[in-house]
This record gives sequence, structure tokens and C-alpha cells, in this order.
Amino acid sequence: MLFSPVEIEETVNMFMRHKLDVRCVTMGISLLDCADSDMKRACDKIYDKIMHKAANLVKVGQDIEKEYGVPIINKRISVTPIALVAGASGAKSYVDYCKTLDKCAKELGVNFLGGFSALVPKGITPADKILMESIPEALASTSYVCSSVNVGSTKSGINMDAVKIMGEVIKQTAEVSKDCECNGCAKLVIFCNAPEDNPFMAGAFHGPGEADSVINVGVSGPGVILAAAREFKGRPLNELADGIKKMAFKITRMGQMVGSEAARRLGVNFGILDLSLAPTPAVGDSVARIIEEMGIEGCGGPGTTAALAMLTDMVKKGGVMASTNVGGLSGAFIPVSEDEGMINAVKTGSICLEKLEAMTTVCSVGLDMIAIPGDTPATTISGIMADEFAIGMVNSKTTAVRIIPAPGKKEGEWVEFGGLLGGMPCMKVSKFGCADFINRGGRIPAPIHSFRN
Repeated sequence: MLFSPVEIEETVNMFMRHKLDVRCVTMGISLLDCADSDMKRACDKIYDKIMHKAANLVKVGQDIEKEYGVPIINKRISVTPIALVAGASGAKSYVDYCKTLDKCAKELGVNFLGGFSALVPKGITPADKILMESIPEALASTSYVCSSVNVGSTKSGINMDAVKIMGEVIKQTAEVSKDCECNGCAKLVIFCNAPEDNPFMAGAFHGPGEADSVINVGVSGPGVILAAAREFKGRPLNELADGIKKMAFKITRMGQMVGSEAARRLGVNFGILDLSLAPTPAVGDSVARIIEEMGIEGCGGPGTTAALAMLTDMVKKGGVMASTNVGGLSGAFIPVSEDEGMINAVKTGSICLEKLEAMTTVCSVGLDMIAIPGDTPATTISGIMADEFAIGMVNSKTTAVRIIPAPGKKEGEWVEFGGLLGGMPCMKVSKFGCADFINRGGRIPAPIHSFRN
């Protein structure tokens, strides 16, 4: 493929001036064949398989960076949901499984390892329950492992028993990890309609329908899309949409090349390319600033949801044309603490929790990296999750909640997570409770349009 001098200059500018990067190369590894009635033997099998399969992952990523000049920010691993593997052992706690995963991640030099997970949209097995109960201690005693629980789907409805449990687990996790380098809740995400091939943390896991091992890639280019939006300042929205779509095509083409090359060198299949715009706390790498560049005075103001809907759709339309392997979440992340513009929007009062919820109806994921006062009741957290999962269930889309009750912090007080996780003020939470609703338990039935057979 030949490139013109203009295209080469444009690509260099994407990397040097607009913070374009491959946000993550994630190797998915199946651990289904590691199940064993003895927990120690199972952990040994898990360690051996991960260390064998991912032995060259970091080196290959670094080699591609050097050879192609493409920044690859994170090298990660996702594994089969541990509840599916650990159930055969009869263990009463799965913390040792988590520690085994953490040991692998540390020795391999990857940034995160996802898959301390359970899938409970319709019911909870004994293994699922043990895993959920193990999450607080597991995340407080490890550094690299991320956890996720899928509690609902369009096909099954919402498991409100699981939603109630996870509200309590989030509170416990925040408390037991309050003195850790990273609050455990920043490594815990709850889903509705979780995809099996998501390369992004903290929700990555290697679904049971996947191959033995694959490479999944997540690209990210908020800065590049922001630059495109500036080029179309004041022009009709359909022209801006076309500009965003063309830029998304170029970003995705680069990600396709990196993913294909990484898979070839590692001797595994190329799984999917996730098109999600994933921001960072760095200035110039913000989804919120793209929305403001479209003409919204402050992210969260009137017109924000419409602007985000167009942005997400154009990113997907441009990306789908550039790759036959699109999957994962694919859209626009709107994490608060990880987005410089979102942090500013909270500080200035242009955005609130309810507006963020409205925005998740049209973007990729959900309420992400949001700090709330530490005294927020567990049932209120469960209610926030139930609202978000209802959006996902009814609209047949992935929604998620990664929320952090900050022990000892009140509304407006600053919470620091560090690194790519950033920091933010605690957001206001409704003073009106929902305990009677959450304590009913049971299951919210699937919507009528779920019956498609």
C-alpha cells in the first residue's frame, strides 16, 4: 500500500500532536482446560498456560512500536471468567486464583489482567457466589487483576439478586482497599450485555465462545477527532459528521495493521478491533472537549447527548469500513476521572450523574470511573446500577458501571486514583433512597423485543 507525502505528514501529526495511539493489545486466553478438583493444581495449570501463551506478548508489542512508530500504551491479558474454572475445585474462596493471575501479570510485565469474573444474568451458581464474595479481598491483595460481573442481558433480563450483592461488594471493596495504591473499585466493573471479546479494562474477559487464544486490539484517538472537529468549526453538522467518519477510518486502519501483525508474530488468531474512543487525563485527549468543540458551552449542557450520539455513530461507520474484525465495545467512552474535559465539567457543574446516565443511552458503555461520597448506601449504588442496566437491556446495548465510593470523602472533595485512572471530585448522589426496591430481589424480566426465535 502506497502513501502520499500528505498522508504521511497527516499520520505523523496524529501521533506527535494529537496523541493517537493503540490504547491496548490484549491477548485472550482460555482457561477452561485448567479446571481441577484441587485448587493448587488448578492454579499451577493456570500459571503454566498463561506464562506459555503470553511469554512474548510484551516483547512483540515493543517490537511493533519500534518498527512502525506506533505507540502501544498497554499490553494486557484477558482470561476465561474464573467462576467457570474455579467451580470444580470446591474451594470456599477464590482469592488464591486471583493471586495466581496477579503473579502471571507481574512476571510477564503486562499492565493489567482481566477475567476475575462471573456471568450471572439469569442466575447465580455456587461458584459465581463465591467469586463475588471473594472480590473485595482479591482486589485489595493484588495489583494487576481486574474483575467484572455481568448481571443482565436483553435476552435474560436483570438479575436483581446479583445487583443487590454487587452494591454491597462495591462498598466492601472500597473500604478494604482504601489504603491500597489503587482503590479496588477502580478495577471492578459491573455489566449488562457484556461482550466476550472486549480488550479494555476493567471489563475484559475471554468469553467461553472464543478460541483458545486470540489478540484483540483497542484503538484510541480523541485528540485526532478533536482536530477534525476544529477543521469543521461553524460548518453544518452533516459536514462535520463526514469529517469525523473519514478520520475514524484512518485511525482504525492503523489499528487493523497493528492487530494483524501482533497476531501473526504471536502465532494466534486476530480476534477483534475495538473502535472505542478512550480518553486519558492528558490535555488534548478528551471526549468531552470534542463535544464542546461541536458547539456545546460545557459538556453536559443542552445538546450534549445529541452531539455524543453523532460522534459515536460516525466513529463506528468510519471504523467498520476499515476492518472486518470490529467487536468489543466500539463507541465512545465517557469515564469521568480519566477525561480531562469531564473532570472540568464536574468542577464547573455543567454535568451531573443523571446527565451522564442520559448520555450512556447513545455512547459505548456507561457510568465509568465516577467517585461518590463514601457514605452512599449500598442499596443506592445498586439502584444506580439497576437504572444503567435497564438502559442496556431495553436498548440491546452494552452498559456498565464502574463507581467508586470514596471512604471518608464528601460531595465535592477530591479523590486521586493516579496514572491513567486520574482523579476527580466526588459527585452528588440523590438523597432519596431505593432500599425497598432493591431488597425485593428477584429478576426484572427481559423486554418483549427479546423474543426473536
